[in-house]
Amino acid sequence: MGQMQWADRGQLLQAVSAGTETRAEAMGVSRMGAVQPAPGLFSFWVQLRGSSWIEAREGRFRLRAGEWIAFERDSRPQLQADRSGVCVGLGVGPSLLAQLVRTGGTPLHSGQGRMSRDDLRTLVRLWRRVATANGNTDVSALRSLVMHMAAQQVDLEDCLPRCPGRSRGRKQQVFGRLQRARLYLEGHRDRVVRIAELAELTSFSSWYFSKTFHQVYGESPQEASARLRLEHAAALLRETDMMIGEVAAACGFDNPCSFARAFRTRHGSSASAYRSAVRAGERDQDDGEPQYRKAA
Repeated sequence: MGQMQWADRGQLLQAVSAGTETRAEAMGVSRMGAVQPAPGLFSFWVQLRGSSWIEAREGRFRLRAGEWIAFERDSRPQLQADRSGVCVGLGVGPSLLAQLVRTGGTPLHSGQGRMSRDDLRTLVRLWRRVATANGNTDVSALRSLVMHMAAQQVDLEDCLPRCPGRSRGRKQQVFGRLQRARLYLEGHRDRVVRIAELAELTSFSSWYFSKTFHQVYGESPQEASARLRLEHAAALLRETDMMIGEVAAACGFDNPCSFARAFRTRHGSSASAYRSAVRAGERDQDDGEPQYRKAA
């Protein structure tokens, strides 16, 4: 295991790429610090306080306190914490991750979600054990941390049986590609994503990708994209003072009228009424975590 990497107060750290196959790297960012893990590492990040911005191959993300996000090994994420942000992460090489799975662990998938407060405290305790190994691979501590991360993805595991494939290995391979496409949709909530982009990302044909995506998640890629963009619009209405037309444009709607219709259908009120209700405290915030619907 490599030394812990921590970027603080505007510092930028870029991990070296040598020997990543069997490598594990504990990383963290705080107070405008930025870090980019070495290429070849599957990485998992958890926001402890404040927020962080992430740029990756799958798009741009904002991670808020209590949220987690995981990236494939060629995603090359770069994280920057805000002025009060604290984010910790773990990067694991493919050979080491496969070894941990073979000895009783559960595969990790790319994606994002939210942790409970108790799970967050447990993760910090396990992460500290790994981070203080001082360059020595504590396999037991590392396995416990990876297993705890995998436990946060139990909803994703429920999707796995719906993937095509005769073997579990093939199902996991297909699901890994679909999860990357879903993360790409979440990272591009500011525009309409074409099916061809997602098909190219997953190395599937457009027809096979659309069919399999709907089979696994219970909604088409177009429906998922529209839902995510409207969830993003609701967040902008809650958290910013942007004008309604600006919110529509920021979520990929060229026509304010089509945005108004779509928003009312999704949220049950106009955008202006939604903002007024939120600010008056009369309406609960929408969940920011994507929900995976069972296929019919």
